[in-house]
Amino acid sequence: MGGIAAIASQAGHRVTGCDTNVYPPMSEQLGALGIELIEGYGADQLRLAPDLWVVGNVVTRGNPLMEAILDCGHRYQSGPQWLADQILINKWVLAVAGTHGKTTTSSMLAWILDCAGHAPGFLIGGIAPDFGVSARSSSSDYFVIEADEYDTAFFDKRSKFVHYRPKTAILNNLEFDHADIFADLASIERQFHHFVRTIPGTGRIVVNGQDAALKRVLAQGCWTPIEPFGTAGGWEAGAPDDAGGFEVAWEGKPVGRLHWGLAGAYNRMNALAAIAAARHAGVEPAAAIEALARFQGVRRRLELRGTARGVRVYDDFAHHPTAIRETIAGLRQQIEGPRGHGGAGRILAVFEPRSNTLKQGALKDALPGSFAAADKVYIYDAGLPWDAAAVFAPLGAKVRRGVDLAALVAGIAAEARSGDHVLVMSNGGFGGIHDKLLAALGT
Repeated sequence: MGGIAAIASQAGHRVTGCDTNVYPPMSEQLGALGIELIEGYGADQLRLAPDLWVVGNVVTRGNPLMEAILDCGHRYQSGPQWLADQILINKWVLAVAGTHGKTTTSSMLAWILDCAGHAPGFLIGGIAPDFGVSARSSSSDYFVIEADEYDTAFFDKRSKFVHYRPKTAILNNLEFDHADIFADLASIERQFHHFVRTIPGTGRIVVNGQDAALKRVLAQGCWTPIEPFGTAGGWEAGAPDDAGGFEVAWEGKPVGRLHWGLAGAYNRMNALAAIAAARHAGVEPAAAIEALARFQGVRRRLELRGTARGVRVYDDFAHHPTAIRETIAGLRQQIEGPRGHGGAGRILAVFEPRSNTLKQGALKDALPGSFAAADKVYIYDAGLPWDAAAVFAPLGAKVRRGVDLAALVAGIAAEARSGDHVLVMSNGGFGGIHDKLLAALGT
């Protein structure tokens, strides 16, 4: 919604917004655009008398402002529908869907198109340093969008991505998530099938060829040419060298070698998808590879926040067991090198189970395995309805838990030693723990 607000402002509208617990980097981005942020949902905001209320999916019946809007009969619309009607119409939309990697892959794709001179518009759920913003309006024919399967609004329970009608679509992967709105994996697969139904026959679907759930989605019906990645005969990534570079191949033929600083098998898969989607939009693979060599990553995706006393502190958005496992593996590769004979250093993983899915405990039993490769694990379990001690018991003595953030920070700072890597994982602000850790380490 913050990105949509930014796009509306850039399009010349006067935009205000309200929410609770707004935190960086989005609060900073909106402030820089001059968008007034109001804390809370008071009905007194009716005095703003806007031409249109754009409603995000966090708003429910019973919300005081929404109830006032309904009572007064004011005009309102969902964010995805407003975007489709006002911005995406007549655009070549490139949409990135999947449980993991949407933000990074969307950023890669937008960067490739930008380097190719297309200056695309985009709406992404994170901020890439290459752009400095998460959303941009543009006169370009191209628009890159992170296509989320979460529901649209309290009055539209379809997944958001059905509004976007892409010509090029990436299906990155598919696992169970969003337990607050989906009963099981099959119900999410059905929404992905609805998304596939919106892609024209002249379009292209770039799909993870390793993913069984996506195969089931496409088996429900597909009317669009498919390009697989991560599988023989499609787009493939060779084994990484000591610097993390790898060969890119299409249909068994090398198309270039990507030299970059990003670690992890998941990022190689993201890169393949972005290169394939950009090729459909007319960018040659060699040009895409050259652009990705200069790609700086995305904020809150294994982002180094600072170093104190020889200890490096990272921020990462990982909130699903698979993403946690892959992020730790990527950091381990970054520390030791792809062949495991590089530098040393412990990984101290710090985790806040904050997503609706994890709060409900839907995937809690997979968490111990996700953290198995970390050397120490710190769990902030304030307010969890499930027994964190029992869940993390398989990890034994390397787990520490706490409900007091200050005490947790103090414990981590006391344990950490020069050469360690503190990996903080949360899909929220986590009480500003990154700066608190750096301050505690620096004393």
